[in-house]
Amino acid sequence: MTAPKPVIILVQPQLGENIGKAARAMLNFGLTEMRLVAPRDGWPNPSAGPAASGADLVLEQAQVFDTLAKAVADCSTVYASTVRRRELVVPVIGPEEMAQRIVGLTGRSAILFGPERSGLATEDVAVADAIVTVPINPEFGSLNLAQAVILLAYEWSRSQDLAQPTVREVEPPAPHADVDGLIGHWEAELDAVGYFFPPERTQATRNTIRTIFTKTGWSTREIKAVRGMLRAVVNRRPPRA
Repeated sequence: MTAPKPVIILVQPQLGENIGKAARAMLNFGLTEMRLVAPRDGWPNPSAGPAASGADLVLEQAQVFDTLAKAVADCSTVYASTVRRRELVVPVIGPEEMAQRIVGLTGRSAILFGPERSGLATEDVAVADAIVTVPINPEFGSLNLAQAVILLAYEWSRSQDLAQPTVREVEPPAPHADVDGLIGHWEAELDAVGYFFPPERTQATRNTIRTIFTKTGWSTREIKAVRGMLRAVVNRRPPRA
């Protein structure tokens, strides 16, 4: 049985733009259920839609609660996202362990995120079964709301079979004969315009040209393209007197 997707709960979010950006981060990684606890500027918020950049589904389905207790009432496991030290006897885990735990659950789980300015209050963290935090620069631990959401949503998504953008197959390297043909083509045209000068430097220059063209891992298609470009340039060259 597949574990339910975690619910993302924003506790007292302040700006509509940040709610929208959090929604966008959620949908990027397949999460669609957002809950808002006492949003400062009310809900719906006209600034959220443009910031969501198409994640309207998340915003349209967002639920609003007046207390955190009500927002997590149907969740069996709650994680509090914070980078601040707390004087609470609550386990502290990393994003990877959080994701592994969520995948192994049968009940609903929720991840809490606090207000942009101050983060989660201690009493909000006390509701959680565990604190989840990310390794971060101790001299600058400021993550904005959407950044925090996207980090944990991504970690959860790694356990899912989300489709990845199609990766183009790597073209096989061109055979040496094709590379030699390209080099010979360049050398012939350069020789025709007197590029190899002075004569005593000719071989060294040819060696440099060969080095340039043999260390790039050309495919046959790329070689044909470069030679086609060279022919186009040569054909536009005025005839020699």
